Amino acid sequence: MTDSHNAADSLATTFAERLIAWQAEHGRHDLPWQNTRDAYRIWLSEIMLQQTQVATVIPYYARFLERFPDVAALAVAPQDDVMALWSGLGYYSRARNLHRCAQVVVAEHGGHFPSDPETLATLPGIGRSTAAAIAAFAYDAHAAILDGNVKRVLARVFGIEGFPGTPKIEREMWALAESLLPERDLPAYTQGMMDLGATLCGRGKPRCGECPFDSDCAAHATGRERTLPTSKPKKVQPQRYVDVLVIHAGERVLFERRPDSGIWGGLWSLPELTPPADAAETDDASLRERLIAHAVGLRAEGDAGARMAGEQTTPSLVPLQGLTHVFTHFKLHLRPWLVTFPTDRADDGNRGNGGRYAWLSTDGVAAAGLPSPIRKIADALSLATQDDGQLRLPA
Repeated sequence: MTDSHNAADSLATTFAERLIAWQAEHGRHDLPWQNTRDAYRIWLSEIMLQQTQVATVIPYYARFLERFPDVAALAVAPQDDVMALWSGLGYYSRARNLHRCAQVVVAEHGGHFPSDPETLATLPGIGRSTAAAIAAFAYDAHAAILDGNVKRVLARVFGIEGFPGTPKIEREMWALAESLLPERDLPAYTQGMMDLGATLCGRGKPRCGECPFDSDCAAHATGRERTLPTSKPKKVQPQRYVDVLVIHAGERVLFERRPDSGIWGGLWSLPELTPPADAAETDDASLRERLIAHAVGLRAEGDAGARMAGEQTTPSLVPLQGLTHVFTHFKLHLRPWLVTFPTDRADDGNRGNGGRYAWLSTDGVAAAGLPSPIRKIADALSLATQDDGQLRLPA
């Protein structure tokens, strides 16, 4: 056996003990979801923390607990209320799965989260690593986590080459993570893994001098702190372009509920129209005709198909400043258009076409669950009606 194998075996033997000792002295101990055995609160925090930083999650976590203090309250809540509270946190499938999971826990588990990690992992939105974290913190379960922070720690400390997202490397990391588990102090160990990756062993500038494994870390010993874990092979990021319509009638704006699948699933958004490839200029006459025709049709659907005899239905159309929103896998370029109808026959919250569309006033917009770029458009327009009934752009 080589010296490197002996060193790795020695490190594996002492890894958990050293990590637990480090966490007790230097780890995080005052986060809102710590110091509790309440599986509901632990589960809520774990779902929110998926791909989202702690500082961003904290205010959302507090608002959720105020509105939904337990799993039963969340289970019976309307989906619109859940999506509205999640608005701005991103990755909206998490919110839909959160709601479905609460309903399953109440209906099939008597309102109590299972203690078995394998059973937890079958619930909506809970994968293997999240299930292990919930079970470890709430029930002292002997289960390993393997989120992005943990993968980074393991890749660097043990010198694991290869992109962690590939099945082969992920299997290798799962086997290592399970082999390192201690027989006791599972909550402290699990928290230590999270804390080490989030505070010292970060992506950009790891603070190796403060790490409990500084003298044994394979990446630090070979100067590979910046190259491990191996990055995902880069691809050209696709670009998508879409026109969005701010259809304004009187004091209200028409919103459309997004399908549950796809981006912004289940949220309220502005109606969209994908422009033809040859309609790049905002003053293109055929594009304007197409947008106006689409807006007229949408208004009819938003009003549940009602039409008033003799009503002038041709709206004005004004281009607004566009914006770009970056997703994980593509860039979305939004080009908003302010479409103003001369009369208002829509009641606040009136929903046409089976609830797919809703006319919302300023208060309704503020309370609705909107994607962050759509919220930016709404805020920039200051959806406030002036004395003359026209929507004013900010100066």
